[in-house]
Amino acid sequence: MRLADRICNRFEHDGDFIIEEHILAGRPVRIMGFKSLINLPKTWANLQSRVREASLDFSRDPDSALIVLNRLGHRISEPDEAALLAVMTAGDLIIFYEDPDTYLDVVPIPVTLTRSIEQPLNENVLQGSASAFNDDLATNFGLLKKELNSASLCTKVYLSGNHSPRKLALLYLEDQVEPNLLHEVTERLEANKNRDLYNLQRICKALGFQPWKAVPKFYTTELPMEAAHALRQGRIVLFMDRFPFAMILPALVGDIFMMENDRNYPILFMYLIRGLRIAGIMINLIMPGLYVALVSVNPEVLRIELALSIAESRSGVPYPAFVETLLLLVVLELIIVASVRLPKSIGPTLTVVGGIILGQAVVEAKLVSSLLIIILAATTIANSAVVGFQNSLPIRLFKYLTLILASLFGVLGILSGLVIICAYLASATTYGIPYLYFIKPKDDSHDG
Repeated sequence: MRLADRICNRFEHDGDFIIEEHILAGRPVRIMGFKSLINLPKTWANLQSRVREASLDFSRDPDSALIVLNRLGHRISEPDEAALLAVMTAGDLIIFYEDPDTYLDVVPIPVTLTRSIEQPLNENVLQGSASAFNDDLATNFGLLKKELNSASLCTKVYLSGNHSPRKLALLYLEDQVEPNLLHEVTERLEANKNRDLYNLQRICKALGFQPWKAVPKFYTTELPMEAAHALRQGRIVLFMDRFPFAMILPALVGDIFMMENDRNYPILFMYLIRGLRIAGIMINLIMPGLYVALVSVNPEVLRIELALSIAESRSGVPYPAFVETLLLLVVLELIIVASVRLPKSIGPTLTVVGGIILGQAVVEAKLVSSLLIIILAATTIANSAVVGFQNSLPIRLFKYLTLILASLFGVLGILSGLVIICAYLASATTYGIPYLYFIKPKDDSHDG
C-alpha cells in the first residue's frame, strides 16, 4: 500500500485530519494536514498565488511544473509514516504528487492558537515593563530581543521527543556565558533529543539534576527584564513551546531576594526592599520554632511579665506547643494550596474563611493560643516576601526542620537548624557553580 494511502487509512475516523485532491501547477496533488493547526483557505490561496507568479505554461513544459512545486516547500528526502506524522503534528502541510513520488513539507498560514501579550499573572511589576512571556516561542524570542538588543545573543532550537515532539530553545550571550555551563547544558540536551519533555520534572531529568533536592536548580520568570538580566550575568535561558515562562540556569541564592526590577528604585530603597526580603526569610525560618522553644523548652529566657502573658494565652489549650504549631501550620499550607487551585472568584472567600473565621474559632475553642495565631500570620506574610513562588517552596520546607529541632533542643535547636540549612545550601551546586555564588554582570561593576 502506498504511504499516502496508509496515512489516509490511519486517520480515517479523525475529524481533524485533512486529505484533499487538487490541481496545482497543472498536476494532481494531495494535501494532508490538521484543520486545527492550518488555516487551509488562506494557505491554499497563498500557494496558488505563488504558482501564478511563476508565469509559466505548464501544459507545454511539464518539467517546469515540478520546479515550481519543489519551490513551494522542503522536499522530505526519506519519507516514512513517522516522518510525515512528525511534520503534520508540528503544524505543517504536506503536498504529495506522483511521477516521481514526492512529499513536500510546506509551511502554511497557521491558525492563531496563542494569546496576545499580557501583563504577568504571578509577578507584579510596579516600575518597569509590564509585558509577560506567553505560550508561543517566537513571541518569547521577540520580547527578549526587544529587552536585550545585542548582536551576541545566540539561540539554539531543539526538537525533543519521539511520541510527542516539542520545541525547546536555549538562549545565551556569546560574550558573557560561562563556557563550561554552556557545554554541559548543550551536551545533555543533545543526548536527550529522543526523550519526551512536557513538564519541568522531565526537563530536570534530561538535564541530569537529582530529583530529591530541595534547592531548585533553575528558577522561572514571566518577565523579559529578569531573563535579560540573567543573560547579562552569563547564565542560560531555556524556553519550551507552550510554557509561558523562561527557565534560568543555574538558580542562585540571590534569586530569592534580588530582582532586576529593584534597580528602577533609588539605591537606598533598593537595599531596604532587599533587606526586608531577607528579614522575611529569617522570620519564616525562625518564628514558629522560636515560639515552641520559648514556650516548652526554654521559658527561663523570657522576662517574667512576657512569660505570664504567654502562659495566660495558653491556659486551657490541651496540646503541647509543638503539636498546636504543627497543626496550624498544616492548616495554613492547606489554605495556600487550595487558594492557588480554586477559581479567582472563590479564592478570596476561602482566604477570609480560613484566615479570619477559622482563626477566631480555634482561639475561642481553646485549641491554640492567640499569640500563635499572630506568629503564624506573620510567618505566612513573610513567606510571601520572597521573590518567586518557586523560591518560597524550600523555605516553607526548611521551617519544619527548625520547628522540630526547636521542640527537642530549644533555642540551641534553632541555631543548629540554621547551621544545617546553611551547610546544605553551601553544598548545593549546578554544573560546578555553587548555589551561594553571586554573579555580577561585566558592565555592572558600579551598580548595586
